[in-house]
Amino acid sequence: MTQPPAPPAITATGLRKSFGDHVVLDDIDLEVPSGTIFSLLGPNGAGKTTIVKILSTLIGADSGHVRILGHDLDADPDAVRAAIGVTGQYAAVDGLLTGEENLMLMGNLHRLGRRRARRRTAELLERFDLGDAARKPASTYSGGMRRRLDLAMTLVGDPRLIFLDEPTTGLDPRSRRDMWDLVRDLVAGGVTVVLTTQYLEEADQLADRIAVLDHGSIVAQGTANELKRRIPGGHIRLRFAGTDALEAAARVLGGSRDDDALTLQVPGDGGIDAVRTILDRLDNEAVKAEELSVHTPDLDDVFLHLTGHSSTDNDERKAA
Repeated sequence: MTQPPAPPAITATGLRKSFGDHVVLDDIDLEVPSGTIFSLLGPNGAGKTTIVKILSTLIGADSGHVRILGHDLDADPDAVRAAIGVTGQYAAVDGLLTGEENLMLMGNLHRLGRRRARRRTAELLERFDLGDAARKPASTYSGGMRRRLDLAMTLVGDPRLIFLDEPTTGLDPRSRRDMWDLVRDLVAGGVTVVLTTQYLEEADQLADRIAVLDHGSIVAQGTANELKRRIPGGHIRLRFAGTDALEAAARVLGGSRDDDALTLQVPGDGGIDAVRTILDRLDNEAVKAEELSVHTPDLDDVFLHLTGHSSTDNDERKAA
């Protein structure tokens, strides 16, 4: 018998939040499927952290309705807190304590009992490759180690839903990729992750679905590929064995040809239907393409098109 689909981990409708006259969130609707990575992508000030604070019960919304893991956020916030974990923008690690002591402290806060807390601490130290540094002060840890310890502390209570707010800010490329691997492992184990980021590559690499925020509003939602296909500039590139095939294809398909490279560039969104249509038209004319490649805009093109400005990620790359 087919199992019914799991209910969404998060359903939010009409979420609004203002600070004085400044509207931070304006009528936000979200649905996060269970067991997935959902990314909130946007520049600083877009409203990402405010959404996380509301969904994690840290602040209240002015209006709207939210259900998290089956619990009404307003009616049963304690049940929501018991089922979630939060890792903020800055590591909530006590530098005077060792890694082991930080984890034991979280175990005590979760009322695990001393024996269970020790067992959970040992499991997480091994899982996050912190065993050798377990009894060293966290102040001696590298940035990547502190972030790993911070995420391990979030997992002490075995949450089913984790909010990761800018988890790789300030990390070097290798530490960032290590964190990505840890996030993928969590989701493979059944955890749902809500990831806020201003790094386009991070959302592209990790997220099953992305919501693009700008000035407190969601301007687009979808998978990375769905968002890319919405933006003009995508094309399908065909390479042919000789000039006769290239000329025949250009007559049938139009597009822009490069006689030296024996290629034809045909505008298209890169979707299956577009590719199938092109190949069918070539088959009808008995024209064979040697190679086919699909080129779509990247997420920075999406961001620029939707918000009117490039992402923070792109600005940093240009500065570098």
